[in-house]
This record gives sequence, structure tokens and C-alpha cells, in this order.
Amino acid sequence: MRLILLGAPGVGKGTQAKKLQDQFGIPQISTGDILRAAVRDKTELGMAAKAYMDRGALVPDDVIIGIIRERISQPDCEKGFILDGFPRTIPQAEALDAMLAEMKLNLDVVLEIYVDPEKIVQRLTNRRVCSECGAVFNLLTNPPPADGKCPNCGGVIIQRDDDKEETVRNRLAVYNKQTAPLKEFYSKKGILKTIDGDDTVEEVYRKILDTLGLEKEK
Repeated sequence: MRLILLGAPGVGKGTQAKKLQDQFGIPQISTGDILRAAVRDKTELGMAAKAYMDRGALVPDDVIIGIIRERISQPDCEKGFILDGFPRTIPQAEALDAMLAEMKLNLDVVLEIYVDPEKIVQRLTNRRVCSECGAVFNLLTNPPPADGKCPNCGGVIIQRDDDKEETVRNRLAVYNKQTAPLKEFYSKKGILKTIDGDDTVEEVYRKILDTLGLEKEK
């Protein structure tokens, strides 16, 4: 199973990708993670990417595509993979198609998790995280202790800058401008599926499995 997870920031793509990875043994491939790994391992493409990152420039699409190609050529991707956070634009999608065609591979499905933008703003602006261990809390659904200390490690619980309302709304605007057109691109190919992500983690996962025609672990 080779799939792309689409969805605005805050819809829960990473959480659902992790659940699919754990159950079916197909790796979640996050662009940010593999870029950092390529830089850490000092691969040729990793060092090319580092040159751009060090001067605060965007890593060109051809470098990212090359790093993704290296990653999906590894043995753990033989049964498939989940692309999380890529592609973000139509040119990236076209480059991905060309690369997969060269590798004689194809995408099975592009799965969009949709949540109303105002609900995303509510989700993210109420999120709090531990500054030490990264534990996640939510003022509405899973409030942190009143003393602001993490019950797991004692770290200070904070609101990240990118969870503040102005930043969240800007991220959503960028997503709608750059990434939302991908829905039409993949819809024309007949592989786009959309599910409602405004539900519990487990219920959204059930919807994903139903849409993919898979069964949940007993």
C-alpha cells in the first residue's frame, strides 16, 4: 500500500500515519524527518540540502525528490509507505509521479483528512506541550495540571509559538493556497479519498481503515 496523507495542519495526519505504520509495518515518511536524517548521515543529497538549509533557503524540489527516492528504495518500503507532508504543491506532485514511474511504482490512494478550519484553530490554539518531554495537552479535552508542571517529567508546560492564533491562521492560509489544489490534481486521477477528521483518534482511524478496505487489529 503506497499512500499520501493530505490535510491541513492540525487535522491529525501524523497521529494516524503512526497508527497505520504500527499496524501494517509500512513506514511513515515525513519530509522533515528524512531531510534531517540525510543531513545527519552526510549523504550526497543530504549535504546538498544542508547548504540550502544553512542559509535559510528552501530546499529545491529536485533535492527533496532525490532524498525521497533514496528513502523509498530501502527494504522497509517494499510493502509500501505513507508520505506525510509531501507533496505540498502541484510541481512537487508532478515530480513525484515522474519519479515513481521511473521506479515502476504507483500510488494506491491519496487520503485527505478534512476538519473545518475554525475547529482546527480551536484545536491548535488550545494545545499545550511539555517543554522537556514533549507530552501534549489540550485546554479543552486534556487539560494540563493547574500548576503548569508536566505529570510525566516535571517539565514546564508551554504554548508553542506556532500554536498561537495568528500563526495558525497563517499556516492554514498557506496550506489552502499551496496544497489544497492537490485535491483537484489527485481527484482527476481517481485516487483521492476524503474522510471527516472531526472525531476521536480511534474513530478517525476506523474511517481510514474502512476507506482503505483494511481491517483493524483484533
